[in-house]
Amino acid sequence: MKLLRMLGFATVVLLAATGIASAQSWQPLAHQPSFTAGQALLLTDGTVMVHHEDPNDGFSDWWKLTPDIDGSYVNGTWTQLASLMSNYGPLFFASAVLPDGRVIVEGGEQNFAQYVWTNKGEIYDPTHDVWTPVNPPSGWTSIGDAQSVVLNNGTFMVANCCTTQQALLNATTLTWTPTGSGKFDENDEEGWNLLPGGKVLTVDAYVNLGEGSGTNSEIYNPSTGSWTSAGSTIVQLWDSHGSYEVGPAMLRPDGTVFATGANGAGAGHTSIYNTITGGWTPGPDFPDGLDVADGPAALLPDGNVLVSASPGIFHNGTLFFEWNGTNLNQVPATPNSPNNSSWYGRMLVLPTGQVLYTDGSRDVEIYTPTGTPNPNWEPKALIVGGVAGFSRGSTYLLNGGNFNGFSQAVAYGDDAQAATNYPIVRLTNVSTGHIFYCRTHDHNSMAVDFPGVTSTHVDIPSGMETGPSYLEVVANGIASPRYTVLIR
Repeated sequence: MKLLRMLGFATVVLLAATGIASAQSWQPLAHQPSFTAGQALLLTDGTVMVHHEDPNDGFSDWWKLTPDIDGSYVNGTWTQLASLMSNYGPLFFASAVLPDGRVIVEGGEQNFAQYVWTNKGEIYDPTHDVWTPVNPPSGWTSIGDAQSVVLNNGTFMVANCCTTQQALLNATTLTWTPTGSGKFDENDEEGWNLLPGGKVLTVDAYVNLGEGSGTNSEIYNPSTGSWTSAGSTIVQLWDSHGSYEVGPAMLRPDGTVFATGANGAGAGHTSIYNTITGGWTPGPDFPDGLDVADGPAALLPDGNVLVSASPGIFHNGTLFFEWNGTNLNQVPATPNSPNNSSWYGRMLVLPTGQVLYTDGSRDVEIYTPTGTPNPNWEPKALIVGGVAGFSRGSTYLLNGGNFNGFSQAVAYGDDAQAATNYPIVRLTNVSTGHIFYCRTHDHNSMAVDFPGVTSTHVDIPSGMETGPSYLEVVANGIASPRYTVLIR
């Protein structure tokens, strides 16, 4: 099996990144958490759900970051949410926000800091602040640090980290159906990418195949429930020196998937998959012996990919880059970066277009990019009559285009998933400028780069201000045009 990572996390140090000419910036939260912050997921009401990752008193606990009345996450405030069951405290696990707005957490490489590759799981209902246990798929003794994805039809698919098995969740009955025949190798260390059209791409990691090299990739077809080869990545992206890690891969609006490597041989390779041609082209290596042996990536509103890298396998000294489709351009780093390895980090795309970054410490940072999105990527809402009226406390069906964006927008690999390819609805009171997020739920599709009309249900907050307001639909940090509506 792979190398085991130590449970040490970064402590705050002075910012060491100097001489980088860039307008991009990191900003710490005004109200930093009282807990060590790890995996973060964007709830459909615009709040952020964050896992407490501390071997002394965390792992079962979750907190919520709520933006302030002006929509600022930097100035947001924290409240504690319900904890997982007393026997479940995972670290490095599968997770997703489902179309109905619930959050599912499955497996864990660790359970309360013990390496057990647990098969436990739970589902969270944010409307009632309650967790419900989910039994594992039949016969599975492990789920572990598994990869997962929400398919186009809204079905959650999870892997067994340590076999070639995958399963589909019926979110109503909380039961599983096997899927994924024909997998080339076991799932361990691999990441999944939802593609236009609904297929799923993975880069094979060759765990337990006895191979020193290999460049195979695979495609899962939900229609057949089977895997087939997606061709050679040309350059090796997985580490053959004991960890078998790969870096994150990210679908961009141009239809390419930027895949990063952790080959651990002094050069972190990258490769680009073209979803139209179905072929791979090698990209640039990370400079100075850097690679991504597990680590986060986020799709920025302008189509660039923000990614962190560090030297070798699990060594400290993280640097950040933006991939613009041609070059890897270094950007500023966070204060903890000199003492961080890439795998410490988690990224989450916010409705503001910023990126929230956690690293298992009490320093949560927000990255503000400089680019702007292509107007063709904006969500478009269809509001009957042009000016619509909405009653507080009521639920409405909203239709439109680009509601799920052009990518899952957040990647890591096997240990953490926090996709944001679902619609967020934001209301701004014209008179006060105050911002209120609506809860969305029961989206009819989770397809990325979908050319047709999609829909979601929108709950108007009962306590928001009345009067004329601007309505925006946000997907992956990209906002629609403002639509004037009346809140009653």
